[in-house]
Amino acid sequence: MISSAIFIRYARSMAEVALESNQEPAVTSELSTYREIFRSVPELLETLDSPAIPRDAKERLLVALMNRYPVSKISGNFLRILVDHHRIRYFEEICQAYARIVNERKGIVAARVTSAHTLSKEELARLRDSLSEATGRTVTLEVQTDVSLLGGLVVQVGSTVYDGSIRSQLEEMKRRLTEA
Repeated sequence: MISSAIFIRYARSMAEVALESNQEPAVTSELSTYREIFRSVPELLETLDSPAIPRDAKERLLVALMNRYPVSKISGNFLRILVDHHRIRYFEEICQAYARIVNERKGIVAARVTSAHTLSKEELARLRDSLSEATGRTVTLEVQTDVSLLGGLVVQVGSTVYDGSIRSQLEEMKRRLTEA
C-alpha cells in the first residue's frame, strides 16, 4: 500500500496550482466530475492504471475522456501526471486530500455531526454558528443519524470529538457506579 504522504504531496501540489492560478472552483468541480466517472465506471481507472496497457493507448483513452468531459489545462495535466506516474489508482484518496487542503487554506473546517434524530435546518444553522464561533473558522457540516445514541449529539471537528450523546452519558454513569 502506498503511503498517505504521497497522496498529500500530489494533493498539495494540485491545490497550490489551483489556488495560485485562481482556478480552484473550476478545478475542484472538474475533479469531482472525474471522481464520479471513475466511481461509475471503475474499469476506466483499471485500464488507465494497468501496466499491461501501452502508455500511448492510455493517453488516447485519457484524451477521448477529456474531449467528452472537458477540463482545464491544470486538471488535464494533473490527470496525465497521475497516469504517467502510476498513481491514477489513488485518484479518490488524492482528491479527498486535495479537498481537505483547499478547505484548510480557505479557512474552512468540516465537522461530522451524528445525532439520534434528524436535525431541523434551524438546529443545523445554530450548530454551525456555534462551531464556527468556537473554532474561529467557517464550518461545513456532514450530518448523519444514529438511533443508538438515544439522544444528543456527537460532533467531530478534526481529531477532536465532542460526545454529548445520552448513550455515552449512560455509559459514564455505569462506569462510575461500578467503581463505587
